[in-house]
Amino acid sequence: MSGADADDALVRAFEAHRARLLRVAYATVGSVSEAEDCVQEAWLRLRAQDPASIRNLGAWLTTTVSRLAYDTLGSARARRERYVGPWLPEPLVEDLAADDPADRVTLDESVSMALLVVLERLSPAERTAFLLHDVFGLEFEEVAGVVGRTPAAVRQLASRARRHVEDGRPRFPPTVAQQQRLVAAFADACGGGDMERLVALLDPGVVWRSDGGGKVSAARPAKPGAQNVARWLIALARRPPRSLRMAMVNGAPGLVMRDGDGVLTVIAFTIDADRITAMDVMRNPDKLTTVHDSG
Repeated sequence: MSGADADDALVRAFEAHRARLLRVAYATVGSVSEAEDCVQEAWLRLRAQDPASIRNLGAWLTTTVSRLAYDTLGSARARRERYVGPWLPEPLVEDLAADDPADRVTLDESVSMALLVVLERLSPAERTAFLLHDVFGLEFEEVAGVVGRTPAAVRQLASRARRHVEDGRPRFPPTVAQQQRLVAAFADACGGGDMERLVALLDPGVVWRSDGGGKVSAARPAKPGAQNVARWLIALARRPPRSLRMAMVNGAPGLVMRDGDGVLTVIAFTIDADRITAMDVMRNPDKLTTVHDSG
């Protein structure tokens, strides 16, 4: 094989793993741009390697990206401590699939906003151990090499993280079709000023988290509870948004809107037992540079 052919083969082999590598990095760091940086650095390191020395390219790439993401997470945590207001992950926004989302059976939990918010409460080692073992299927021995702990210690890290995740995970998660119907009903109730219907869609303890990053208003209700949140939403909806569409936000139906002031907003929903239990509202423009507000 000529040098050019070998290079082409390496590029094709790497590209076959790119989507998984981006998911591993994004789930670890919660930032699309930082995840892409980790994957690009892994590519540069692969180019510097003798391909013949790599027995399993997929495993080598996953481990390399995981180490880079783990290091990135450590420095990112320090930055987040100085962040203005609540910090939410940078959303993954995609157009609704060309095929009917109702054909999908499950939501993509590996990048769900509900999971990522829970993972923010964990230490970098706990987060990485849980993701790599429980979500992406690496053996404890492989994870140990990423976080610099023994396999036994990694097992304990993953176990502690698992308990936190189980506490924050919806007990009765919806299908994509169910979530799509509920998000559409939510938008209709807000736009139509239907207080009774909106309250019925919200869990009594619904949580509202909003991230403006100090760049725009975080926009949050003054008091918690379904009644207060619904009343506040309906008041906001009296000034119609410039645009509103449904999109896939972190693997599940959500909303993308540009409000009357021109601020772009992405809303991710957590749903349990046919009720909205949490809304994560991303408004920091630095996190929405790749999001468009028309389908």
